[in-house]
Amino acid sequence: MKIIFIRHGKTAGNLEKRYIGVTDEPLCEEGVSELKSISYPDCDIVISSPMKRCLQTAEIIYPDKKIVVGENLKECDFGNFEGKNYIELSGNADYQRWIDSGGTLVFPNGEAPADFKKRCIAVFDKTVSEYAENTVLAFVVHGGTIMSILEKYAYPKGGYYDFQVQNAHGYITEFDGKKIIISEKI
Repeated sequence: MKIIFIRHGKTAGNLEKRYIGVTDEPLCEEGVSELKSISYPDCDIVISSPMKRCLQTAEIIYPDKKIVVGENLKECDFGNFEGKNYIELSGNADYQRWIDSGGTLVFPNGEAPADFKKRCIAVFDKTVSEYAENTVLAFVVHGGTIMSILEKYAYPKGGYYDFQVQNAHGYITEFDGKKIIISEKI
């Protein structure tokens, strides 16, 4: 099965390097322009996070396709870090503990990274099991969602942060039910 992973276009928060998880902000003008300048591969079905930035991205890239919304494909809840950037969090003891943990600690008043990964993988597993092998799926989601899925399934194996992807970019992959092979970057 061919699977395309695309991270949503830029938002104002992305431009300011803010932790934007549960904040439902739209694409910014620069994000829309960038999406329109890139050639994306065709697909049969678009799967999107319900967040505005993902739905807008999906509509720009695939205007004639039906969009299936996966509620649990939302980005991680960054809790007390939500809406802030690393400069604003500099000197914050909770933030330093999270950094020192390699990003594995629960976000204060937010979501545990392990729980976030589990929910993203569960939606991915359910979605791919619902479609035939000859179907091309495009997941228009968040960077963390892509990283979670690829950390579990990508071959060769890699860590979560090995699969970071810039806004409006992603991967074209093949999935055999057990492993994902990245064939091309977008």
